[in-house]
Amino acid sequence: MRILSFCLLLLLAVVGVQAQTPAAVTWNSDLATALQQAKATNKPVLAVFSGSDWCKPCIMLKQEVFDQPEFQRYAQDKLVLARFDFPRSKKNKLPADQTKRNEQAAAQLNQEGSFPLVVLLSPEGKVLAKTGYRPGGPAAYDAYLSQLLTKR
Repeated sequence: MRILSFCLLLLLAVVGVQAQTPAAVTWNSDLATALQQAKATNKPVLAVFSGSDWCKPCIMLKQEVFDQPEFQRYAQDKLVLARFDFPRSKKNKLPADQTKRNEQAAAQLNQEGSFPLVVLLSPEGKVLAKTGYRPGGPAAYDAYLSQLLTKR
């Protein structure tokens, strides 16, 4: 009986932890699709330009902010996400169609070639703000994004 009770408590603990973990957010890989989703949901787009295998601040931003459950909870209700990656290593080479979509997005939003670049767009596609890596983790980044969005 004790073993059964212990197993039941363990199961409840695991289910409770899973319930607190947000579902992984979806990152769009096409700017037009992200903007369509933004219009349908009336949410701004957060478009990220990164060099995932060569840009240290890009890697830090992804690990310290975007991969964290706190940011995912924040983004789930407030943002439409889009990521445009520009890896340099042959082993990380993207399919040709994805490279083309990334280059098209960069031609529109990142002509200066900044990495990392985070662009906030209105659902209509108007640039609201541009930023990059900021230290402080997901709480600080979420607060900063909220501040940028309320200024507009």
